[in-house]
Amino acid sequence: MDRRSILKHAGIAGVLAAGAAPAVHAQAAIRWRLASSFPKSLDTIYGTAEVFSKKVSEATGGKFQISVHAGGELMPAFGVVDGVQSASVEMAHTAPYYFYGKDPTFCLGCAVPFGLNARQMNAWMYEGNGLKLMREFYAKYNIINLPGGNTGAQMGGWFRKEIKSVADLKGLKFRTNPFAGKVLEPFGVIPQSIPGADLYPALEKGTIDALEWVGPYDDQKLGFNKVAPFYYYPGWWEGGPQLDFYINTKAWEGLPAEYKAVVEASASHANISMLAKYDARNPAAIKQLVGSGTKLRPFTQDVMSAAFKSAQQIYADLNNTNPEWKKIYPDYSKFLAEQNAWFRFTEGTFDRFMQQQKL
Repeated sequence: MDRRSILKHAGIAGVLAAGAAPAVHAQAAIRWRLASSFPKSLDTIYGTAEVFSKKVSEATGGKFQISVHAGGELMPAFGVVDGVQSASVEMAHTAPYYFYGKDPTFCLGCAVPFGLNARQMNAWMYEGNGLKLMREFYAKYNIINLPGGNTGAQMGGWFRKEIKSVADLKGLKFRTNPFAGKVLEPFGVIPQSIPGADLYPALEKGTIDALEWVGPYDDQKLGFNKVAPFYYYPGWWEGGPQLDFYINTKAWEGLPAEYKAVVEASASHANISMLAKYDARNPAAIKQLVGSGTKLRPFTQDVMSAAFKSAQQIYADLNNTNPEWKKIYPDYSKFLAEQNAWFRFTEGTFDRFMQQQKL
């Protein structure tokens, strides 16, 4: 029986037994390190990198191993872009908006205030111009990016006092992502940038007055409800924040084609896996938090409207002052407008109706 006949008629076990294994099994062993921006205690965000690593190993018969390291283990949680750029590590898993200070354009690969939701972000990345445009931007950082998870729309965070109006924001030391902080600064908010592992001590000691992290499942694990009673929603600054796998360009280019395909497929699996976990686990967590005394509050209309206006002004300013932003934001903005025009007919109407029903 010739090779083509074997491949046609045998299953994978038969192929392996006949010595005609797929090319991926003939590749040399590769060992990479992945630096995460997140603590091991979070099985959702940190765990997504482990989901990715496991899939890569399984698909290559153990030939391609990627070890995952928590934030602070190999480098600071917010140092992973520098680590990948300089090839200190081959990969990172992070939230791009952490790097607003390098260039606000990073945020378009994650979330911007009043931006795309999770489904819309996937659509822009995979079927729109998102992945292409962000890769052009990341090229100067020696980075290849792949979507690596999404939390879905987040909560607005934990506050020691009620926020009844924009005036209540004045003087508030609030841990949030850098872009949200920029939007809130005109109202007297003092933004704080603190890694996830350090959030509880900062809130407990009063170093900060309020914080936002992700949502009920993670927030409950981190215990924020023990020190701040008011839980606000929605997190208008991240309606669909995408995390990314960052890969050093030289390391990526050194991979054989079969391994590149494995990495891309494994990243897509991890991307879906994270959102599925949050959607499955948040409902029970929010019930438990409310049952233990957490006070849910929506941001008032004046806070939402003032923040929206502030964000639009920042976007206009960036279009006039930041060439990298201007290359991407018009496409992002147009895609967002088209998505919202469509979602309001089916998704929006259906969701509003169903949320009013007793099931």
